[in-house]
Amino acid sequence: MQLHVIETGTFKLDGGAMFGVVPKKIWNKINPADHNNLCTWAMRCLLVETGNQLILIDCGLGDKQDDKFFSHYEPSRHQSLTDSIAKAGFTPNEVTDVFLTHLHFDHCGGAIIRNGDHYEPQFRNARYYSHQKHWDWAIKPNAREKASFLKENIMPIQESGQLTLFTQPQDIAPGLSFIEVYGHTEAMMLPVIRYKEQRIVYMADLLPSAGHIPLPYVMSYDVRPLVTLDEKNKFLNDAIQHNDILFFEHDPIHQACMLEAGEKGAKPTRYLTLSEL
Repeated sequence: MQLHVIETGTFKLDGGAMFGVVPKKIWNKINPADHNNLCTWAMRCLLVETGNQLILIDCGLGDKQDDKFFSHYEPSRHQSLTDSIAKAGFTPNEVTDVFLTHLHFDHCGGAIIRNGDHYEPQFRNARYYSHQKHWDWAIKPNAREKASFLKENIMPIQESGQLTLFTQPQDIAPGLSFIEVYGHTEAMMLPVIRYKEQRIVYMADLLPSAGHIPLPYVMSYDVRPLVTLDEKNKFLNDAIQHNDILFFEHDPIHQACMLEAGEKGAKPTRYLTLSEL
């Protein structure tokens, strides 16, 4: 198995929304806001090369939305999904599987491209994977999440015939499985990778950054914040016990870290990149 970090650029989100009830005076030291109270976040994906499979985990924001949409999020243009895949030595047509942790636009936007007046999957030879419960949740969105679930990111996957829906945790490939969490959104999937006798967990939006490790640091975007609190507590305890590596999708500085128990709960003990493993 080989792992390739796929950087797809950065975007901006409101700092208060990202840190919930934590006061700005505290979180601004972690990820400083600009004059509009926006903080910069990564959109870091992962390409897993194993056997005859090339598995892409999440797809970033993509580039098919209009200028008005992008003006809200100010995405950077210095890195793209396809450029990063090419840097790893592959083309989109070589990707065999696209695993979507959930269907918020910053995680699945790059899965679909605009071709003339219609939309189609960017990875034409791949199976796309989502969770059945999450898919049902996303195609009939609640008012709170409606702006995050864009039909043009979602429905073309189904219309292409390339969609596979999971109903329970299972292996995606040898050494690659996932766990379900329900605080951020319904049935978000967190990939768990066994690599060189260590366990790497792709954190998606359970822990978008290392700055979200303290238990009270729960995003206002989460639909069930108290569930997130419980899920974080359980996960962090397990991660310390198993010496897991946490891989961050949105941390603008840190790619990954390991944890130790501190007086106030879990805390990073070592920051690292996957290339160091």
